[in-house]
Amino acid sequence: MEEPGLRAPGFRLVRADARLDERAYTTDLPWRPVAFTGTAEPERVVAAFAAGATLVLQGLHLHRLQTAAFCRELEAYLGHPAQLNAYFTPRRSQGLPVHHDTHDVFVLQVSGRKRWLVYDPVWELPLKHQRYVASMGAPGETVLDVVLEAGDTLYLPRGWMHEALTSDEDSLHLTVGINVAAWVDALKAALSRTEADVAARRSVPPDGVGGAELLERLGAELEPEVVARARRRAFVLSRRPILDGQLEQLRRLDEITAATVVERRATVIAELEDDVLRFEGKELRFPAQALDPLGALVEAEASVCLADLPGRLDGDGRVVLARRLVREGFLVAR
Repeated sequence: MEEPGLRAPGFRLVRADARLDERAYTTDLPWRPVAFTGTAEPERVVAAFAAGATLVLQGLHLHRLQTAAFCRELEAYLGHPAQLNAYFTPRRSQGLPVHHDTHDVFVLQVSGRKRWLVYDPVWELPLKHQRYVASMGAPGETVLDVVLEAGDTLYLPRGWMHEALTSDEDSLHLTVGINVAAWVDALKAALSRTEADVAARRSVPPDGVGGAELLERLGAELEPEVVARARRRAFVLSRRPILDGQLEQLRRLDEITAATVVERRATVIAELEDDVLRFEGKELRFPAQALDPLGALVEAEASVCLADLPGRLDGDGRVVLARRLVREGFLVAR
């Protein structure tokens, strides 16, 4: 917490019994052309921690290579977006009051101990905008009372009420959030796809007649294979690039030959549909003669020599394909 570069919203301080104003422990550092806003004041942060505030490092999947790669590996396995925060709580303190999360959570205890109290949901399966407020109801009987020690893991399904307290030692834990797509999201996406139909864009008549025909159109968008394909495509395209070492890869493009060994970047989640390769916000089209070697690269689980790829592309064609995929961040040349 003594690091001078901490900036909000990459970090915040929380206490279960008080609302802490960010302006009380941050400052804006003048700089040209734009100030460094929300910069941590180390002395104030340390004083707040000593007084019982929990230091939260937020969005570690966004700005640290190791945690970004860790979350991407989880995403590839689970098929859902993952996020990661760290919570450093001083002894005999509580960072957050009882609440529920709007995503599934894996708690990973790193050091120290923390006692977790879990209660039945008062709002079943909350959506992202349905954060806990007291009007939803108070927690009932405790269903789990457990102390996590370093190396322990706790799974908290979306909506389960919980709170956590430290004892006589400081605690550091990570929370991995898994953001699943709910049916309401699939319905909204399906409805959005009907906008391509002119009937959905017509004015609603005064008598409201016409909805039945549109329901048939919406029903086609809710067929299982359509929903699954759309969800997977949205997931694949929304992953942010993790391009460690990419500058070096670009400098080595001219060194790629048919004898070069390449591999798919470990953090890439992709799909190849017909002649379109989708990943990290990109949809790249390829000629028919490139599809066999491209498909092999998409499916490859280890390094492969360009010369060993299937298909009819000659050596020069394979080099052109590999250079494009390296430039786009899909491949890494070894």
